[in-house]
Amino acid sequence: MSLRSLIVAVLLVLAGCAMPVRAPAPAPPVIISPITWQQVDRDIVAASQSATEQARIYSRGAMDYWRTRVYQLTEENFIPWFSSYWTQEWLSMKVSWYSLSAKGEQDASEKRLAAYLLEQYQQRVLAPVAVEIDPEQILGLATAFYVDILQEELQKISQRHGVPMAQLNGRIQKIPAIALGPPPARDATLYQVVHTQPLNTLPAYAALIDKIHKAGGSKGVDSTDTAMAPVARRASKRMEAEMAPRGAASAVSAVAGKFAGGLITLGVAGIRAMIQASDRPDSEALIRSSLGNTFDKAWIKLVQNPTTGVMAGTLYMAGQIEANLAGSAEIPSVSSGSGAVDWSPPEPTNPQIDP
Repeated sequence: MSLRSLIVAVLLVLAGCAMPVRAPAPAPPVIISPITWQQVDRDIVAASQSATEQARIYSRGAMDYWRTRVYQLTEENFIPWFSSYWTQEWLSMKVSWYSLSAKGEQDASEKRLAAYLLEQYQQRVLAPVAVEIDPEQILGLATAFYVDILQEELQKISQRHGVPMAQLNGRIQKIPAIALGPPPARDATLYQVVHTQPLNTLPAYAALIDKIHKAGGSKGVDSTDTAMAPVARRASKRMEAEMAPRGAASAVSAVAGKFAGGLITLGVAGIRAMIQASDRPDSEALIRSSLGNTFDKAWIKLVQNPTTGVMAGTLYMAGQIEANLAGSAEIPSVSSGSGAVDWSPPEPTNPQIDP
């Protein structure tokens, strides 16, 4: 090859390298038939229902564990503390102070003692258990569990029906999962829900949890005074009944002199200790009964209430998704020997998704 031919060849190669490389044209979208989209929507509804049941099983198990731990710490921490001699002496002093500062208010000492006992119950039982788990955490974990399962099922639905994930994502961008607006930040589609990690960073989800809290009100397991009221009433009446002998003993000991007065005071203290010891089994039985009844009622409400319980977030989103897909996931008429059988879905509460 001559030098001139070599130079020409090199120039051609360099010119080819300098030409911009064109990106391959995007593949045209796969044509999905309306029947296929109908099957996809029906599978999404079925996936939502299955995910809801799995979230329900999880939340019930978690709530059972939470209840068990609350009962354990009640027996280990609260009841022994309440029943001890020195706690009863301290409570007697508080009841005395409550009575003196009541200013004629009816049942003031009982109410204030109940509030104090509730504070101690929160500190000795509910707060330590909450370090492990509590209904607030279970609410969030159950909802996130539902979303995770649904996300996995969407991948399977894409493969099952030969629908590219990009096109399925476009589909689920039209399906409302949270609709609390205005403003628009309080709304979210199924696409936003399954693609936001972690879920609690989604503004619409935060708005949903806030709505659940407001629906439940401020009263909960850790704030109700119902459980402590009978305990405080019994303790307050017993302690007030003990105040008169204490006052009489103090007066007698002052007249009798230092040595004899000390013996009288010790004798009264010993009698009080024996009374408290004999009263202890009944007091502990009352605590178990009162706390148990109140706690069980609150526990059942947290497990079963669809708008304020631990399944409220899951049930809300599942309801939105399934209602909005009800029309488009309708099963076509099926012919049989006796004619056509029509199946009609429940009426959705929100706009339908067209096939």
